[in-house]
Amino acid sequence: MEPKRVVITGMGVISSVGQDVPTFWNNLISGVCGIDYVEEFKDMPVTFAGKVSNFDPEQFGIDKPFVRKQGNFTLYAMAATWQAMRQAGLLSEGEGSNIDPFRLGVYVGSGIGGFEVQYRETLKMIEDPSGKWISPLFIATMISNIAAGHIAIKHQAKGPCLDIVTACATSSHCIGEAFRAVRHGYADAIIAGGSEYASIPIGVAGFYNAKALTRATDPKYASLPFNLNREGFVMGDGAAVIVLESLDHALERGATIYGEIVGYGNTCDAFHATAPRPDASTQSQSIKDALAEAGFNPAKDNLYINAHGTGTKLNDVAETLACKLALGEYAYQAHISSTKSMTGHMFGAAGAAEAIATIMALKEGICPPTINLDTPDPECDLDYTPNVAVKTDLTLGLSNSFGFGGHNACLAFRPYKG
Repeated sequence: MEPKRVVITGMGVISSVGQDVPTFWNNLISGVCGIDYVEEFKDMPVTFAGKVSNFDPEQFGIDKPFVRKQGNFTLYAMAATWQAMRQAGLLSEGEGSNIDPFRLGVYVGSGIGGFEVQYRETLKMIEDPSGKWISPLFIATMISNIAAGHIAIKHQAKGPCLDIVTACATSSHCIGEAFRAVRHGYADAIIAGGSEYASIPIGVAGFYNAKALTRATDPKYASLPFNLNREGFVMGDGAAVIVLESLDHALERGATIYGEIVGYGNTCDAFHATAPRPDASTQSQSIKDALAEAGFNPAKDNLYINAHGTGTKLNDVAETLACKLALGEYAYQAHISSTKSMTGHMFGAAGAAEAIATIMALKEGICPPTINLDTPDPECDLDYTPNVAVKTDLTLGLSNSFGFGGHNACLAFRPYKG
């Protein structure tokens, strides 16, 4: 079978800088920081995060009985999917159906899953070891695959359904594997992305004690990718989902196309549980693989890279080296930025949110900035789009995700041209 072209026909996002794609995008290119103080963290060593504020599930077609039974990561995923599917205009059953339900899949993951559910129920068990007060819904709301399961139920997606769990690379791997499934004919369309709600006290304590979180005190000057003043990353919550569809199927039903996914790289550091491989050989290979599949031409392409860019020294330096190894001298021509400087690190949702930012950068011809980049690290000497968005006609976009466990993913997109 001839490999199919795969396009993006829908996008949805829930984040600290916007709960729909237009708001999310406009805030990114305007340099709006979504990181703020969290009352729940007032007695903790880190008192802020990129939390989602004033989230109303009913606004996204989620009814109250369902809300009462679910964890936030599932609700965020359902809300982002509702947006993406409305934009895509896909219906798998009933009047107006335009896709075979067995040809519609769901690849939505979470790095941790129902973290707050697990914490709440564990407290009950500690208080009463008999376990009689544990919710009968505990397991079915905590497990990380349940968001994908509920999305499939809601949208009657009876095709392939997977929950990939690869820490910070989760949703990039979901999108990349969905790309391959559609490309090789296993589905006509796949709802792909990720969701996370990890910014809770035990999550903050765990990451802080692992020396991964920033020690900064000003939330608006805390997530500092590629900045010499950085001290660690900032936690963030949210969800992001895109609808990947074969070009033939999208054209047949007259869908609006927002971009095309053209490459995917997937490697593992095989080095350390949390630290990236310092020689960047494996991270760079994921970038090289995506570039090769995308048909990158340094003489013709104007490249944007949405960096993993967490604001930890080890990651930022390794990613800079990875870009140089993959691109050679062209690395100094590439437009690069880290939108985590505004959203914080959304863990399992980060890759998909950053994929949306990359798709929008290509569509609108604007590179979002890395805010607060006032003191560049000399070891990070590429063009990281400091502080102000840059307008330029882009032909290719990459989105990098590098997760704990050494999981690396790189997605490649192009503006859609018929």
